[in-house]
Amino acid sequence: MANRLGDATSPYLLQHKDNPVDWWQWGEEAFAEARRRDVPVLISVGYAACHWCHVMAHESFEDEQIAKLLNDGFVSIKVDREERPDVDAVYMTATQAMTGQGGWPMTVFATPTGEPFFCGTYYPKSNFGRLITSVTKAWQEQRAQVIEQGASVVKAIGGAQLVGGPVAPISAELLEAGASGLLKEQDEINGGFGGAPKFPPHMGMLFLLRHHQRTGSAEALEVVRHAAERMGRGGIYDQLGGGFARYAVDATWTVPHFEKMLYDNALLLRAYTQLWRLTGDVYARRIADETATFLLRDLGTPEGGLASALDADTDGVEGLTYAWTPAQLTEVLGEEDGAWAADLFNVTEEGTFEHGSSVLVLARDIDAAEPALAERWRGVRQRLYDARRDRPQPARDDKVVASWNGLAVTALAEHAVLTGNDASREAAIRIADVLATRHVVDGRLRRVSRDGVVGEPAGVLEDYGCVAEGFLAVHQLTADGRWLDAARQLLDVALARFATGQGGFYDTADDAEKLVTRPADPTDNATPSGVSSIVAALVSCSALSGEPEYREAADAALATVGPLIGGHPRFAGYAAAVAEAALSGPYEIAIATTDPVGDPLVAEAHRSAPAGAVVVAGEPDRPGVPLLADRPLLDGVPTAYVCKGFVCERPVTSPADLIARLQA
Repeated sequence: MANRLGDATSPYLLQHKDNPVDWWQWGEEAFAEARRRDVPVLISVGYAACHWCHVMAHESFEDEQIAKLLNDGFVSIKVDREERPDVDAVYMTATQAMTGQGGWPMTVFATPTGEPFFCGTYYPKSNFGRLITSVTKAWQEQRAQVIEQGASVVKAIGGAQLVGGPVAPISAELLEAGASGLLKEQDEINGGFGGAPKFPPHMGMLFLLRHHQRTGSAEALEVVRHAAERMGRGGIYDQLGGGFARYAVDATWTVPHFEKMLYDNALLLRAYTQLWRLTGDVYARRIADETATFLLRDLGTPEGGLASALDADTDGVEGLTYAWTPAQLTEVLGEEDGAWAADLFNVTEEGTFEHGSSVLVLARDIDAAEPALAERWRGVRQRLYDARRDRPQPARDDKVVASWNGLAVTALAEHAVLTGNDASREAAIRIADVLATRHVVDGRLRRVSRDGVVGEPAGVLEDYGCVAEGFLAVHQLTADGRWLDAARQLLDVALARFATGQGGFYDTADDAEKLVTRPADPTDNATPSGVSSIVAALVSCSALSGEPEYREAADAALATVGPLIGGHPRFAGYAAAVAEAALSGPYEIAIATTDPVGDPLVAEAHRSAPAGAVVVAGEPDRPGVPLLADRPLLDGVPTAYVCKGFVCERPVTSPADLIARLQA
């Protein structure tokens, strides 16, 4: 027997390739081995940037004694949750059902056919050793009860998938209820929602921004501005290098859990970009620009995609790269600038983090400062950033995940059209090309690639939705029909292979590997759910293509998550944002022009577009671009066509008339 992780594509699995545990990768071979040996299975699920996964690995999986207990009594399977979200979803549902909570590392003991009978998360070594011994004894002496427990868990989680559950068609009243529910949960002092630990509410922010646009709600806008400013000035935001950490361990956004995830930063880039579009807030534009820079600088891969994450730890120590003491500031900056920076970034002798160090926060409103102060801040910041680059750096999980890259494509495309940023424009097109050429194999999406090699795991619903939405964003960015076709192909597969037949969607295809249940989680958590992301793409695709069947599928699917939007809006932020777009129209805006990048009419269309609108600009009758068909330049000048539900207003040729049309 031997550890079988050496040829894995997952950086997380490769972290465990030298463990004395005889790890198997997920697959039928592992379960066949368990049946042959007549032993239960340990399914250990985590991801590369996970702090407590590293702790449990070091304490238990590197320990010879623990390894012997596992090797003697179990077949041990290691799973990267980011590579196999379907496996993670099934066993997380079981873990939550059995324990009332979930998290990673996830520790699941299952029968040789995969039915979970005991679930948990992180276990200290002494507890884990006792647990292994107890499970081994139960399997040998109480086999019938163990198998019965597994069967009952599978039955329970099979019924928890909400397929065929209650529906609520999207309406203004439903979205008002969702917005009101969200506003009630606001932390009025610190911004955001709920208490510690505190996660950036990017999808809720997108929803409230669109709700504000459709209804004029000043309160919805103010809640977003408050959260955005507090996060942007907090330690959850990297004050030197840009980009957001996964969450804050406190309610004040001061001390982060230091891992930086691609999906958070893609969604936050969208939120800050849209906030700037609607308000002109200088800090929102700065943070959007810096987050875009972070994505391309720190997560870009040589093959053109974006890596998944930066680790929470550096050399096994949290915050080693990022935290500072007053003395360290002085060492880099000198006495005068060191003291000034300590005051600006709230770095104290006592410290806000561990061992007297502090996480940098922005204690002053630097965006409103006079030019000389702002210039001093930029200089100090650059010197500290340069010094920090000489410190040990966190590891990077460099696998390319399809759905997260799709989220980034949409965010970068929006950033490009609204700010004119060429780097974001080029990156959106480049990443979309990586997804189209590397991740689409025989018409089907693959979930991950690494070092330019596509992996085996099949794409799940969120991959199809997020990648299709990204392709549609690039279609709008470039007026290139290739991207609309590519999105349509993915959506047609989703409708054929993932639909439940009752309006909703499963998270796995009908011909995917059969797990103990077929997952269908409608909730938006760290990322948009599969159903939210597929609906977002369906709504946009219908507006861009003029094909009503995509919209009909979107409306039916939205109704299946309607009860969540109305009753639990914190777990339906993306669904609610998409619903706002659907309720607004969405508007279809076509600009016939020979200068799609520099035309003032195009800039105004993007700046003033209603919530979730689609905008395409290019020469009339451009092949493969339905919105530009039969849309001539009037009297030879650029012309805007504004439609809603495929019904069009009289075309206009001046930015002022376009603003009036869009605000009517």
